[in-house]
Amino acid sequence: MPVMRDGAKDGVDADGAGSGAGGEVGDERALVDRWRDILALHARTQCELDRALHVHGLGASDFEVLDVLADSAAPHTPGGDCSFRVQEIADRVHLSQSALSRLIARLERDGLVRRAMCVEDRRGVRVVLTDDGHALHGAVLPVQRAVLARMLTAGQA
Repeated sequence: MPVMRDGAKDGVDADGAGSGAGGEVGDERALVDRWRDILALHARTQCELDRALHVHGLGASDFEVLDVLADSAAPHTPGGDCSFRVQEIADRVHLSQSALSRLIARLERDGLVRRAMCVEDRRGVRVVLTDDGHALHGAVLPVQRAVLARMLTAGQA
C-alpha cells in the first residue's frame, strides 16, 4: 500500500483517522522483521545443533526424537518405558509423517529405538527408546543444551 510523504497511508488522514491507523505500516514492518529474526535464529541454531551432534552420529532432528522419547513420562506408558505413538512424536517434533517415518527407520537401524505394538490400539505402533538410545541421549544431552544456551541467550543481557 502506498505511503504518503507525511507518513499517512492512502485513505488515512494525517492524524490517523480514516481507514487505518498511521502506525500500521511501521507496526507491520516491525512484525515482519521480528518474524524474519526468528526464522534466522532458528536456522542458525539448527545448523549449530547439526554440527555439534554430527560428531555423535546424530542430526538435530534425530536428537529431538530421542529427547522427546527420553522426556516421556514413564507412568503413562505400559511397562514404564520411554515410548510414544508415531503421531504423538510428530506433534512434538514438527516433521511431516513421511520424514518422521524415515528418521525413525534410521534410528531403529542404528539400534537407538524400536517399534512395538500399541497395546491401547493394536493397529497402532509405539516407538520405544532402547538402552543404547537412552545412553546416547544422556551422553549428548549436555552438548545439545549447551548449543541451545549459547544460541538462544546470545545478545540477551
